[in-house]
Amino acid sequence: MTTEADQNLPRVLIIDDSRMVRASIIRHIRDRFDVREEADGEAGWQTLLVDPTIQVVITDIGMPRLDGYGVLDRIRSSRLSRISTLPVVVISGDDEPEVRARAKNAGATDFISKSIGNVELLARLEALTQLAQTQLALEKSRAAALANASNVESAAAQPSADSAASGASPVPFLRPAVELAVVVIEIDQFERLVSRYGAHVAQLINRKLSMILATKLRKEDSVAELQQGRFAVVSPKTNINGASAFALRLRHAIEHVVMTYREERIRIQITIGIASTDTDRVTEQGPALVNQLMDLAIQRIALGRASGGNRVVSEGGEVLPELMDRPARAPVSIDQLLLQVKSGVAVDEKFRQQLLEAIRTLAPLLELVESEIPSGLSPVSLARAAHAG
Repeated sequence: MTTEADQNLPRVLIIDDSRMVRASIIRHIRDRFDVREEADGEAGWQTLLVDPTIQVVITDIGMPRLDGYGVLDRIRSSRLSRISTLPVVVISGDDEPEVRARAKNAGATDFISKSIGNVELLARLEALTQLAQTQLALEKSRAAALANASNVESAAAQPSADSAASGASPVPFLRPAVELAVVVIEIDQFERLVSRYGAHVAQLINRKLSMILATKLRKEDSVAELQQGRFAVVSPKTNINGASAFALRLRHAIEHVVMTYREERIRIQITIGIASTDTDRVTEQGPALVNQLMDLAIQRIALGRASGGNRVVSEGGEVLPELMDRPARAPVSIDQLLLQVKSGVAVDEKFRQQLLEAIRTLAPLLELVESEIPSGLSPVSLARAAHAG
């Protein structure tokens, strides 16, 4: 019987036709893990379908009804992400390189011998359950984000105040009530990564991108994994400049990621397509609007891929950092500028550009001051001009 204390422990499913092997593993790990056990692959698979709390699978290879390779194939091809991303440890008495290689190519996360020591077994399982918990947190975040996306779609479906007041009939091209951007991110040559390194390594790369992506999002953004190697981000109240700046930052972060597999360094590149309501002539409303923008963004990924990949593409073509408006520029330190003024810095062209950027940064604040306390100060008019530019 499972106790309340057991429910707080990470759950491991052991699939092995040997009762003695299952009992031996359970004896080693029962103090730190809650364990379920099955005697063949088919029974193990049925347990996975009905028990969403399982975080790691340990499976033997040679079993009746469904062997370990069959279990791996069903797990990795499952349409349920909670199953397809599970860490799977193959445990076998046959430690030949060919067996190990076949298990890895089939999608095994790890391969261990039945003679493995207690300490090493615990260390590996704890590392894998930590990975599974991180993945579960990401899945919950995605689910919450997608729920938020439905609210965005509903808001986008509302007619603007001007059109409602005028009673105007719908027109072929619409301007939604809220700015909305869709960013689709694709790992370059993902199928080649699968072919060269195996599904398990490609899956780790996919997971790495999802984790980096999660750190770059705002709480109002929605993210979903469209397929392995491709993600979509729906960003309300975001125009093309904001979406492009986000895409460039993400691509820059990915370029610095290096993964190691069998002493080989793997670098990742991504291609990003962007569509937004302030630049694209949209014809849909509500939920269909997000789908329309997503289709446009995917088409732009194809353009970026055809140009060699590692690109950000919007309605206007490739997005380059030097062509970006203010949101993509490095922030200006007002304190640093004041220190330079106090120290008597020479006013050269570089300093003038910094001053203009500072004015653009402060423009909204200066406009508020002018509206609340009209003074006719010349910097305000200058700020408005700079902000408009």
